[in-house]
Amino acid sequence: EGIRKYFGDKTCVIINCDNNSPDNTKQVFLDTPTETPKIYLSTPPGVKGKGNNFRNLFQKVVDLKAKAVVVVDADLKSITPEWIKHLGEPLFEGFSYVAPLYVRHKYDGTITNGIAYPMTRALYGRRTRQPIGGDFGFSGRLGKVYLEGKAWDEAVANFGIDIWMTTLAINQRVHICQSFMGRPKIHRTKDPGAHLGPMFRQVVGTIFSMMRYFEGFWTKIKYSRPTAIYGFGLGEVEMPPKVEVDTENLLRKFHDGLDTYDAVWRQVLSEDVHKKLMEIMGMKQTEYTFPTDLWARVLFDMAVSYRDGVVERDLMMDSLIPLYFGRTLSFVKRTRSMSIKQAEEAIEEDCMTFETTKPYLLKRWGKAGS
Repeated sequence: EGIRKYFGDKTCVIINCDNNSPDNTKQVFLDTPTETPKIYLSTPPGVKGKGNNFRNLFQKVVDLKAKAVVVVDADLKSITPEWIKHLGEPLFEGFSYVAPLYVRHKYDGTITNGIAYPMTRALYGRRTRQPIGGDFGFSGRLGKVYLEGKAWDEAVANFGIDIWMTTLAINQRVHICQSFMGRPKIHRTKDPGAHLGPMFRQVVGTIFSMMRYFEGFWTKIKYSRPTAIYGFGLGEVEMPPKVEVDTENLLRKFHDGLDTYDAVWRQVLSEDVHKKLMEIMGMKQTEYTFPTDLWARVLFDMAVSYRDGVVERDLMMDSLIPLYFGRTLSFVKRTRSMSIKQAEEAIEEDCMTFETTKPYLLKRWGKAGS
């Protein structure tokens, strides 16, 4: 409907990128009546991974010489025809990459809020609020860049793909905008302490590994600048569904990490950061807080140790998870009585702290003063 309504004058196709699903996805997709022609793409049997699906898409984009591409997540419940317009229209107005901007519950997207957004912003100097949003638009030209893209690895072939695409777009110096979607993102929300799985390892691992590829770019960036917002203030202000957080569970997992991973932390974190971490480990839940500047230094230390291969990388990523739970607990406590707007302002403050702590990273990375 979005294509028919807003891009009726263009030659369009709907593509389903699948992982050879056993649940009859192909048939259901192809049997759905649409005016727009459809193409079904799948990875070969046994080849999984969201990034691998995208590789198929990039190839098809190049083959079809497509001008503009809009991608939406498969688990979306709140998509409207307008989303296609919001993500597609800027691509005909001179932008090459369109990231989404939507209202999300303050505890939905904690990897974005706690890691992906502040890290991307502090490193590359662009304020892109949803760098792993899962719904975005990109130009055909950028599709070709993605197909030939460097820094492709196992993590990118899976859940690292979104942050890889955003980071590559920023480093290509193409025109980027954020498009206001008008409705909250409603999808399969999860308690941030309950389900993490390989996604965490792949997203954060991709952020760290791309720092090596683009160090010539990010080491020169001092401050961030805003990214253009397309179509702000459209539509209704609808509240996203609540996300419940089990704080006891977060605290328990944070403390459990000490027994399992302290030997790793001592290797990958600087002495001062490790010492401060031990101090907050001893706090009671009532007074517990995990300061933002400490959290930034934890991530910066990990990034340097990741580059240097100090310990096995999967083990290092796993050792970061309890610390992430500890930081998430601190964010939940701090924002518990806040509105979504106030929590958003708190995240902006956190990002500023990441930016002001960046000299610590440069020093550790070995680029200080250069």
